[in-house]
Amino acid sequence: MNGVDLHTHSNISDGSHSPEMLVRAAVEKGIHTLALTDHDSMDGLSLAEKTAAEFPIKIISGVEISSQWSRPSTKKTYGVHIIALNMQDPEPLQQVLRQQQKTRAARAIEICQLLQSCTGLDLYADVVAKVDGIADRITRTHIAQTLVEHGVVKRAQQAFDAYLKEGKKAYVKFEGIGLAETIDVIHASQGFAVLAHPTRYGLSATNIRYLVELFAQQGGDAVELPQRAEPAGTRQMIDRMVTLHQLKVSIGSDFHGDHMPWIHLGNVPQVKEGQVGIWESFV
Repeated sequence: MNGVDLHTHSNISDGSHSPEMLVRAAVEKGIHTLALTDHDSMDGLSLAEKTAAEFPIKIISGVEISSQWSRPSTKKTYGVHIIALNMQDPEPLQQVLRQQQKTRAARAIEICQLLQSCTGLDLYADVVAKVDGIADRITRTHIAQTLVEHGVVKRAQQAFDAYLKEGKKAYVKFEGIGLAETIDVIHASQGFAVLAHPTRYGLSATNIRYLVELFAQQGGDAVELPQRAEPAGTRQMIDRMVTLHQLKVSIGSDFHGDHMPWIHLGNVPQVKEGQVGIWESFV
Protein backbone atom coordinates (compact mmCIF):
# COMPACT_ATOMS: atom_id res chain seq x y z
CA MET A 1 0.00 0.00 0.00
CA ASN A 2 1.56 3.30 -1.06
CA GLY A 3 -1.31 5.56 0.00
CA VAL A 4 -2.37 6.68 -3.49
CA ASP A 5 -5.55 5.56 -5.30
CA LEU A 6 -6.51 7.61 -8.36
CA HIS A 7 -9.42 5.57 -9.72
CA THR A 8 -12.51 5.06 -7.53
CA HIS A 9 -16.28 5.27 -7.88
CA SER A 10 -19.15 6.32 -5.64
CA ASN A 11 -22.92 5.98 -5.90
CA ILE A 12 -22.93 9.16 -7.98
CA SER A 13 -22.20 6.70 -10.79
CA ASP A 14 -21.96 2.91 -10.41
CA GLY A 15 -20.29 2.49 -7.02
CA SER A 16 -22.09 1.40 -3.86
CA HIS A 17 -20.49 3.85 -1.41
CA SER A 18 -21.54 7.45 -1.04
CA PRO A 19 -18.67 9.92 -1.53
CA GLU A 20 -18.58 10.41 2.23
CA MET A 21 -18.40 6.66 2.88
CA LEU A 22 -15.68 6.31 0.26
CA VAL A 23 -13.49 8.91 1.94
CA ARG A 24 -13.89 7.29 5.35
CA ALA A 25 -13.08 3.87 3.90
CA ALA A 26 -9.97 5.31 2.24
CA VAL A 27 -8.79 6.80 5.52
CA GLU A 28 -9.20 3.41 7.20
CA LYS A 29 -7.04 1.90 4.44
CA GLY A 30 -4.26 4.40 5.03
CA ILE A 31 -4.81 6.25 1.74
CA HIS A 32 -3.57 9.84 1.81
CA THR A 33 -4.25 10.81 -1.84
CA LEU A 34 -7.62 9.82 -3.31
CA ALA A 35 -9.29 10.67 -6.61
CA LEU A 36 -13.04 10.24 -7.01
CA THR A 37 -13.51 9.39 -10.69
CA ASP A 38 -17.19 8.75 -11.28
CA HIS A 39 -18.42 8.17 -14.83
CA ASP A 40 -19.00 11.45 -16.66
CA SER A 41 -19.82 13.27 -13.42
CA MET A 42 -18.03 15.35 -10.81
CA ASP A 43 -21.13 15.81 -8.66
CA GLY A 44 -19.66 13.86 -5.74
CA LEU A 45 -16.50 15.94 -5.42
CA SER A 46 -17.79 18.56 -2.99
CA LEU A 47 -19.24 15.85 -0.73
CA ALA A 48 -15.91 14.01 -0.70
CA GLU A 49 -13.97 17.20 0.00
CA LYS A 50 -16.26 18.16 2.87
CA THR A 51 -15.74 14.81 4.58
CA ALA A 52 -12.01 14.80 3.82
CA ALA A 53 -11.59 18.06 5.75
CA GLU A 54 -11.97 16.01 8.93
CA PHE A 55 -9.10 13.64 8.06
CA PRO A 56 -5.46 13.62 6.87
CA ILE A 57 -6.36 12.84 3.26
CA LYS A 58 -6.13 14.86 0.05
CA ILE A 59 -8.97 14.63 -2.47
CA ILE A 60 -7.99 14.97 -6.13
CA SER A 61 -10.70 16.17 -8.49
CA GLY A 62 -11.42 13.50 -11.05
CA VAL A 63 -13.86 12.01 -13.54
CA GLU A 64 -13.83 9.00 -15.86
CA ILE A 65 -14.90 10.16 -19.31
CA SER A 66 -16.44 7.89 -21.93
CA SER A 67 -14.54 8.62 -25.13
CA GLN A 68 -13.85 6.89 -28.45
CA TRP A 69 -11.08 6.40 -30.98
CA SER A 70 -10.62 4.68 -34.32
CA ARG A 71 -8.00 3.17 -36.61
CA PRO A 72 -8.01 4.58 -40.15
CA SER A 73 -7.05 1.17 -41.52
CA THR A 74 -10.19 -0.53 -40.19
CA LYS A 75 -12.54 2.47 -39.82
CA LYS A 76 -13.91 0.79 -36.68
CA THR A 77 -14.62 2.95 -33.67
CA TYR A 78 -13.68 1.74 -30.21
CA GLY A 79 -14.79 2.94 -26.79
CA VAL A 80 -12.16 4.06 -24.29
CA HIS A 81 -12.22 5.65 -20.85
CA ILE A 82 -10.06 8.67 -20.10
CA ILE A 83 -9.61 9.80 -16.51
CA ALA A 84 -9.27 13.51 -15.91
CA LEU A 85 -7.36 14.43 -12.75
CA ASN A 86 -6.59 17.53 -10.71
CA MET A 87 -8.55 20.11 -12.72
CA GLN A 88 -7.81 23.68 -11.63
CA ASP A 89 -10.54 25.23 -13.81
CA PRO A 90 -13.21 22.55 -14.27
CA GLU A 91 -15.77 24.63 -16.18
CA PRO A 92 -14.65 23.70 -19.74
CA LEU A 93 -14.86 20.03 -18.79
CA GLN A 94 -18.16 20.48 -17.00
CA GLN A 95 -19.71 21.77 -20.23
CA VAL A 96 -18.71 18.56 -21.99
CA LEU A 97 -19.88 16.41 -19.08
CA ARG A 98 -23.33 17.96 -19.21
CA GLN A 99 -23.66 16.75 -22.81
CA GLN A 100 -22.24 13.34 -21.89
CA GLN A 101 -24.86 13.03 -19.16
CA LYS A 102 -27.66 13.69 -21.66
CA THR A 103 -26.20 10.97 -23.88
CA ARG A 104 -26.06 8.60 -20.91
CA ALA A 105 -29.71 9.23 -20.01
CA ALA A 106 -30.90 8.69 -23.60
CA ARG A 107 -28.85 5.50 -23.87
CA ALA A 108 -30.46 4.09 -20.72
CA ILE A 109 -33.93 4.56 -22.19
CA GLU A 110 -32.89 2.81 -25.39
CA ILE A 111 -31.36 -0.11 -23.51
CA CYS A 112 -34.47 -0.55 -21.38
CA GLN A 113 -36.67 -0.50 -24.49
CA LEU A 114 -34.55 -3.24 -26.04
CA LEU A 115 -34.72 -5.26 -22.84
CA GLN A 116 -38.49 -4.92 -22.78
CA SER A 117 -38.58 -6.47 -26.24
CA CYS A 118 -36.36 -9.32 -25.00
CA THR A 119 -37.86 -9.99 -21.59
CA GLY A 120 -41.33 -8.45 -21.64
CA LEU A 121 -40.41 -6.37 -18.57
CA ASP A 122 -40.58 -2.60 -18.35
CA LEU A 123 -37.52 -1.97 -16.16
CA TYR A 124 -36.91 1.73 -16.65
CA ALA A 125 -38.69 3.04 -13.53
CA ASP A 126 -36.80 0.62 -11.31
CA VAL A 127 -33.51 1.52 -12.96
CA VAL A 128 -34.07 5.24 -12.43
CA ALA A 129 -34.96 4.60 -8.80
CA LYS A 130 -31.45 3.22 -8.30
CA VAL A 131 -29.96 6.64 -9.08
CA ASP A 132 -32.45 8.65 -7.00
CA GLY A 133 -34.37 9.67 -10.10
CA ILE A 134 -31.36 11.31 -11.78
CA ALA A 135 -31.38 9.52 -15.14
CA ASP A 136 -28.07 10.93 -16.37
CA ARG A 137 -26.25 8.85 -13.75
CA ILE A 138 -27.49 5.52 -15.09
CA THR A 139 -24.82 3.01 -16.11
CA ARG A 140 -25.17 -0.52 -17.44
CA THR A 141 -24.34 -1.75 -13.94
CA HIS A 142 -27.59 -0.27 -12.62
CA ILE A 143 -29.50 -1.99 -15.40
CA ALA A 144 -27.73 -5.29 -14.70
CA GLN A 145 -28.63 -5.05 -11.02
CA THR A 146 -32.26 -4.46 -11.92
CA LEU A 147 -32.25 -7.57 -14.10
CA VAL A 148 -30.95 -9.54 -11.12
CA GLU A 149 -33.68 -8.17 -8.86
CA HIS A 150 -36.35 -9.18 -11.37
CA GLY A 151 -34.95 -12.71 -11.56
CA VAL A 152 -34.00 -12.46 -15.22
CA VAL A 153 -30.42 -13.42 -14.32
CA LYS A 154 -28.76 -14.57 -11.11
CA ARG A 155 -25.72 -12.30 -11.22
CA ALA A 156 -24.91 -8.93 -12.74
CA GLN A 157 -22.19 -10.38 -14.97
CA GLN A 158 -24.76 -12.72 -16.50
CA ALA A 159 -26.79 -9.66 -17.48
CA PHE A 160 -23.81 -8.32 -19.41
CA ASP A 161 -23.06 -11.69 -20.98
CA ALA A 162 -26.66 -12.29 -22.04
CA TYR A 163 -27.92 -8.80 -22.88
CA LEU A 164 -25.70 -5.77 -22.29
CA LYS A 165 -22.24 -6.28 -23.74
CA GLU A 166 -21.29 -5.61 -27.35
CA GLY A 167 -22.99 -7.96 -29.78
CA LYS A 168 -25.92 -8.78 -27.48
CA LYS A 169 -29.56 -7.81 -28.07
CA ALA A 170 -29.71 -4.91 -25.60
CA TYR A 171 -26.27 -3.45 -26.26
CA VAL A 172 -26.24 0.25 -27.09
CA LYS A 173 -22.90 1.89 -27.74
CA PHE A 174 -22.08 4.98 -25.74
CA GLU A 175 -21.32 7.70 -28.28
CA GLY A 176 -18.72 9.59 -26.29
CA ILE A 177 -16.60 12.46 -27.53
CA GLY A 178 -13.45 11.75 -29.52
CA LEU A 179 -10.11 11.01 -27.91
CA ALA A 180 -8.37 14.21 -29.06
CA GLU A 181 -11.30 16.36 -27.95
CA THR A 182 -11.34 14.63 -24.57
CA ILE A 183 -7.64 15.29 -23.97
CA ASP A 184 -7.96 18.88 -25.17
CA VAL A 185 -10.86 19.74 -22.85
CA ILE A 186 -9.06 18.19 -19.87
CA HIS A 187 -6.05 20.37 -20.63
CA ALA A 188 -8.33 23.40 -21.09
CA SER A 189 -9.52 22.66 -17.55
CA GLN A 190 -5.88 22.62 -16.41
CA GLY A 191 -6.01 18.92 -15.58
CA PHE A 192 -4.17 15.77 -16.57
CA ALA A 193 -5.44 13.13 -19.01
CA VAL A 194 -4.93 9.48 -18.05
CA LEU A 195 -5.63 6.47 -20.25
CA ALA A 196 -7.66 4.19 -17.97
CA HIS A 197 -7.06 0.41 -17.81
CA PRO A 198 -5.68 0.13 -21.38
CA THR A 199 -5.62 -3.68 -21.32
CA ARG A 200 -9.27 -4.15 -20.36
CA TYR A 201 -11.08 -3.21 -23.57
CA GLY A 202 -10.89 -6.62 -25.22
CA LEU A 203 -8.34 -5.32 -27.72
CA SER A 204 -5.56 -7.25 -29.40
CA ALA A 205 -2.00 -6.46 -28.32
CA THR A 206 -1.53 -4.64 -31.63
CA ASN A 207 -4.53 -2.41 -30.97
CA ILE A 208 -3.46 -1.75 -27.38
CA ARG A 209 -0.09 -0.56 -28.59
CA TYR A 210 -1.75 1.58 -31.27
CA LEU A 211 -4.12 3.10 -28.68
CA VAL A 212 -1.29 4.04 -26.31
CA GLU A 213 0.69 5.55 -29.19
CA LEU A 214 -2.35 7.52 -30.39
CA PHE A 215 -3.04 8.72 -26.85
CA ALA A 216 0.54 9.96 -26.55
CA GLN A 217 0.50 11.63 -29.97
CA GLN A 218 -2.68 13.51 -29.07
CA GLY A 219 -1.16 14.91 -25.91
CA GLY A 220 -2.18 12.43 -23.21
CA ASP A 221 -0.26 12.66 -19.96
CA ALA A 222 -0.25 9.25 -18.27
CA VAL A 223 -1.25 5.61 -18.58
CA GLU A 224 -2.93 3.71 -15.77
CA LEU A 225 -0.85 0.67 -14.88
CA PRO A 226 -2.48 -2.80 -15.17
CA GLN A 227 -3.81 -4.37 -11.99
CA ARG A 228 -1.67 -6.84 -10.09
CA ALA A 229 -3.92 -9.74 -11.09
CA GLU A 230 -3.24 -9.21 -14.80
CA PRO A 231 -0.57 -11.35 -16.53
CA ALA A 232 3.06 -10.30 -16.20
CA GLY A 233 3.33 -10.00 -19.98
CA THR A 234 0.52 -7.45 -20.00
CA ARG A 235 2.33 -5.26 -17.49
CA GLN A 236 5.59 -5.61 -19.41
CA MET A 237 3.92 -4.43 -22.61
CA ILE A 238 2.48 -1.34 -20.91
CA ASP A 239 5.81 -0.60 -19.22
CA ARG A 240 7.52 -0.67 -22.62
CA MET A 241 4.92 1.67 -24.14
CA VAL A 242 5.21 4.09 -21.22
CA THR A 243 8.97 4.26 -21.73
CA LEU A 244 8.75 4.47 -25.52
CA HIS A 245 6.31 7.39 -25.48
CA GLN A 246 7.71 9.08 -22.38
CA LEU A 247 4.41 8.96 -20.53
CA LYS A 248 3.83 9.26 -16.81
CA VAL A 249 1.93 6.53 -14.97
CA SER A 250 -1.16 6.48 -12.78
CA ILE A 251 -2.31 3.92 -10.22
CA GLY A 252 -5.86 3.17 -9.17
CA SER A 253 -7.95 0.30 -7.86
CA ASP A 254 -11.13 1.04 -9.90
CA PHE A 255 -12.99 0.47 -6.63
CA HIS A 256 -16.78 0.12 -6.90
CA GLY A 257 -17.61 -1.18 -3.43
CA ASP A 258 -20.18 -3.94 -2.93
CA HIS A 259 -20.92 -4.17 -6.66
CA MET A 260 -17.44 -5.59 -7.31
CA PRO A 261 -16.32 -7.09 -3.98
CA TRP A 262 -13.20 -8.62 -5.49
CA ILE A 263 -11.74 -5.13 -6.04
CA HIS A 264 -10.26 -3.62 -2.88
CA LEU A 265 -9.79 0.06 -2.24
CA GLY A 266 -6.11 0.98 -2.27
CA ASN A 267 -5.01 -2.26 -3.93
CA VAL A 268 -3.01 -0.66 -6.72
CA PRO A 269 -0.06 -1.80 -8.88
CA GLN A 270 3.48 -0.92 -7.92
CA VAL A 271 5.38 1.76 -9.81
CA LYS A 272 8.68 0.51 -11.21
CA GLU A 273 12.02 2.25 -11.03
CA GLY A 274 12.26 5.04 -13.57
CA GLN A 275 8.49 5.52 -13.89
CA VAL A 276 7.07 8.90 -12.85
CA GLY A 277 3.72 9.05 -11.11
CA ILE A 278 1.26 11.62 -12.44
CA TRP A 279 0.44 12.60 -8.84
CA GLU A 280 3.91 14.10 -8.58
CA SER A 281 2.69 16.83 -10.96
CA PHE A 282 -0.37 17.80 -8.90
CA VAL A 283 -0.55 21.29 -7.46
